[in-house]
Amino acid sequence: MIGRSGFAASTLAVALLAAAPTLAEAATVPVRIRIIKGSRQGPAAVDPRLADLRGQLGRLAYVKWDQVGEHHADMGLGKSVSLPLPDGATLELTLVDAQKDTVTFQVRVPARRTNSRLTISKDQRIVHQVTDEKNGEAYFATVRPWP
Repeated sequence: MIGRSGFAASTLAVALLAAAPTLAEAATVPVRIRIIKGSRQGPAAVDPRLADLRGQLGRLAYVKWDQVGEHHADMGLGKSVSLPLPDGATLELTLVDAQKDTVTFQVRVPARRTNSRLTISKDQRIVHQVTDEKNGEAYFATVRPWP
């Protein structure tokens, strides 16, 4: 038999649990998104703001790298961020899954009918080409969760 105070406490606990959002619903992931331009022409150079990407960028076929935009967002599960690309198209980034140390994003550029799913571990980042190459240049998005 539960006494009045025990009944009141258990009723309150059930009410609080029912009202509290689940971890997945409540959690947001801070994300740093940069738009960068890679060029096959000109002297080899990396924008100083991209120093943390130098190792990744050096493995690609482009020799010159410039940052052209940056955005920070606190992304919730299923929420999207839209960013303009320099060529007039729009990049849509959606958080589709979040675990303790990994996140999965959907990366879309509707004007080009491109759609990718990318999973990133904590302390990692991706460099993803988001435009076709034109005149030796292309644009990329870098995405880093928990920057």
